[in-house]
Amino acid sequence: MLAPTARPWTAAQHTALVALCRQYHVARLWLFGSALTPRFDPARSDFDFVVELFDVLEADGFRPDMLLLGVELEAVFGRSVDLLTSWPIRNPYLRAEVEKTRTLIYDATREKVFS
Repeated sequence: MLAPTARPWTAAQHTALVALCRQYHVARLWLFGSALTPRFDPARSDFDFVVELFDVLEADGFRPDMLLLGVELEAVFGRSVDLLTSWPIRNPYLRAEVEKTRTLIYDATREKVFS
């Protein structure tokens, strides 16, 4: 869980994030990467998310409206967003980075929203 002072976005952006998660039937959403480290540069860094969706229809975990979710997240945060599915990440370096730094920020399955 992120400490309130560590959250790299505003309360209004957080509210919008929660609304998007509900709109796009997100089960869980994790933030990972530089946004959670001292390397984060508010002027240039992107946000990296791993998303687990309810009712996934495609065999690879992708759902067509994930593209819309990514676009809307970019609009909310005013920065580039990388959105990965929670399906197995094949690249071992990326998988290690995700496992090392990910932080759960939304969990609809427990009806919890983390700040």
